[in-house]
Amino acid sequence: MNNNLRPLCSTFIFFLILTGLGYPLLITGIAQLFFPVQANGSLIEKDGKLIGSRLIGQNFSSDYYFWGRLSATGSFPYNAGLSGGSNLGPLNPALVQEVSARVLALQSADPDKHKPIPADLATSSASGLDPEISLASAHYQINRVAKARHLSVLQVRELIQAHIRPVLFGFLGESRVNVLELNLALDELSNSNNNN
Repeated sequence: MNNNLRPLCSTFIFFLILTGLGYPLLITGIAQLFFPVQANGSLIEKDGKLIGSRLIGQNFSSDYYFWGRLSATGSFPYNAGLSGGSNLGPLNPALVQEVSARVLALQSADPDKHKPIPADLATSSASGLDPEISLASAHYQINRVAKARHLSVLQVRELIQAHIRPVLFGFLGESRVNVLELNLALDELSNSNNNN
């Protein structure tokens, strides 16, 4: 029994150190060396202050900003610790109520807008953390944002064009914009217009 136990324990400790310590340290080192931005969460800083991540949405509700997708993380919007699908079916009253409230908020924010509301503006994403919206959703909000910021529609449209993320590999998904990056660029545009 002792003859078998010693090599068994030695092998267990060896692989525990190799796979539990060595491999994670190696992969972390490679990630930090070749992909430091991604390995650290794709964080965005402005004036030395952490603003957010390119990978996690934020709650924008002011007319001065583009709004992102709804968060399915409950009373703590865009909380990565609460991420998960809402799993609400199309006939679920809670989903109907959520979508109806968002549609009403969008219509109230821009009562002159009579175009159909893009689906991703009225529904939450699968994770509840989606940082991007479709081009249709960004274009839907141009008039509201331009009016609130005292910018021309053309200026806001050009800003969207400058922040388009194309489809992956030229055929997967659809073109989109990152809401946080777009709103930060919007702040810069407004500040530069105010300084002129």
